[in-house]
Amino acid sequence: MSTTLSERTGTARVLGLIVLILGAVFVVAGGVTWGAVAANLSAEKISVASDASAFGGQTVNSPWTAFSQAMIIREHSLKLAGDKTYAELGEAISAKQADLKAAGKSADEIAKDADVLKLQNTRSTVATGSFLRASLFTSVIAFGVALFAVGVGVVFALIGWTLMKLSRPAAVATAAAREPVTV
Repeated sequence: MSTTLSERTGTARVLGLIVLILGAVFVVAGGVTWGAVAANLSAEKISVASDASAFGGQTVNSPWTAFSQAMIIREHSLKLAGDKTYAELGEAISAKQADLKAAGKSADEIAKDADVLKLQNTRSTVATGSFLRASLFTSVIAFGVALFAVGVGVVFALIGWTLMKLSRPAAVATAAAREPVTV
């Protein structure tokens, strides 16, 4: 059974329309996602620290401001912790506790030691900073996914439009019938 040209172009036209609609859905979904993430970040009323390398004092509501705030939180955490990370502070606490234990201190005395308490408080603050940074980076990723969805939507829409455009039957020019010339 053969397929006619009009059946093939009709199928391509329908497929083009479906792909075009999917493209529009992706664009709308990406735009809505971007808006939702921006609105939720704005609702938190976070301002980029004034000593950040960029966007100081601005409200965190975009991937750029979120990234800038995450980077300054890291800088502040490292400064507070004497350039030690959360993991390194844990090692320092363990080492200090081991030294105190070797010196004959009881578990109760070790738990109340000023140096141990200071390290634990610093580690707790650094952990909070790490959680904040992770949340801000998650929003940066969400913005990226939203932008990706918009990009995919635009590509789908262009492909759908192209399929629809190419599925229109081409006009075929026919020559008028001529009468033979007799001499």
